[in-house]
Amino acid sequence: MDRNKKIVRTSLFGIGANLVLVVFKMIVGFAANSIAVILDAVNNLSDALSSLITIIGTRLAGRKPDKKHPFGHGRIEYLTGMLIAVLVLFAGLTSLKESVEKILHPEAAAYTTLSLVVIIAAIIVKLLMGRYVKKVGEELNSSALVASGSDASFDAILSLGTLAAAIVSMAWGLRLEGWLGAVISLFIIKAGIEMLMEAVSSITGTRPEKELSEELRSMVCGYPGVHGAFDLMLHNYGPTNTIGSVHIEVDDDMPAREIHRLTREIAADVYQKLGIVLTVGIYGSGNSGGVSGEMRKELTEVLQKYPEVIQMHGFYVDEEHKRVMFDLIVDFSADAKEICGKVYEDLSVRWPDWRVDIVLDSDYAD
Repeated sequence: MDRNKKIVRTSLFGIGANLVLVVFKMIVGFAANSIAVILDAVNNLSDALSSLITIIGTRLAGRKPDKKHPFGHGRIEYLTGMLIAVLVLFAGLTSLKESVEKILHPEAAAYTTLSLVVIIAAIIVKLLMGRYVKKVGEELNSSALVASGSDASFDAILSLGTLAAAIVSMAWGLRLEGWLGAVISLFIIKAGIEMLMEAVSSITGTRPEKELSEELRSMVCGYPGVHGAFDLMLHNYGPTNTIGSVHIEVDDDMPAREIHRLTREIAADVYQKLGIVLTVGIYGSGNSGGVSGEMRKELTEVLQKYPEVIQMHGFYVDEEHKRVMFDLIVDFSADAKEICGKVYEDLSVRWPDWRVDIVLDSDYAD
């Protein structure tokens, strides 16, 4: 079964389970005059809606690329996760409002043993369902399913608070529903905000995971003739569609035929093993001795004055045209243009007869 079908199947399971819980909790809530149980039922209804949104989002994200969207529609899944996060946040705010009203205007509840049995069963079902849905979401790298699973777990916690309030009410006649509901609502609101920020971050674009970037660099540098891998950039167009680029450093006298074979082999192997569409660029590495070696040594001495410089790469000396070229990566916390200007001034003093070309790069990946 492919990824999209697994997501839809899991979501349908969530819809069915939540609708069953809605019916039972509504009956118990109205029978016991318990706002907490009724809110639980509303939360289950919102969970069913979350699963429905997941299904629709998965269907839309699975559409084939077209002329207007050549990278596909995979990022719709992140929008789906954002919508579910908004639902969680809305449910938390609604629960908080109702809980405050319950504190200000308490009403007597009439719990029965059957009520408690239903609440306990609901807690068990939601815990198991939340764990299952979240696990499937992590396996399939589906932010929407992970959000739905987390939402189910939050509902189980809310139901646990309801159970505690019911037991206290039956044993000592104290009305704690409103207070417990308010506390739990705050946790749900916090979780909703975190889920929303994570979804926004995915859409905005984040640095790739360190393990992935290290694995890719190590893999690329393992090919004979490759002296280094730089400028790694990975762009995510959905959980299953990653496109990127990297520059490799090779001897500047490597024939074009050999470069063509090498870059094609790297791109094919990376796609087969990591599922990443990778474009490979080239840096020519000149002789490390002679003029090139001396100038590289002087450049290293200059850069030691600037701890903000994370990396220098792509160094090349064109003796015929008296031109030096290299790239700099400056820490995000520093003024990159200012640092680059100072390095240029230092080198202009050392090499007055040479043209110095500095390309300012960003730290896109570890």
